[in-house]
Amino acid sequence: MSKVKKSKVKNLTATNFDAQTSKGVVLVDFWAPWCGPCKILGLVLEQLAEEIGDAATIAKVDIEKNKKLAEKFKVNTIPAIFIFKNGKVVNQMIDEKDKTTLINAIKDA
Repeated sequence: MSKVKKSKVKNLTATNFDAQTSKGVVLVDFWAPWCGPCKILGLVLEQLAEEIGDAATIAKVDIEKNKKLAEKFKVNTIPAIFIFKNGKVVNQMIDEKDKTTLINAIKDA
């Protein structure tokens, strides 16, 4: 029997969003279950979370379940990636990105 590996990507909601993004560098992916490019990015984020370790937190927000957060950050196109540093947005990207681009954005934060 194989062990299912626990995801290192955190799921954020309106309840835990501020606490999770207030300290350090946090990459947040705004996504939806029906979005094809979001699913592709999800796989990249899983790899990124494994590789980046404690250098940053990798997280996702399901816009279907967290409409108010999507509205707050004016998310009109998904996937939308926001990079926070100590609670402030320092970078924004639209569409799926490759792992190298995301790593560089985290390092630049």
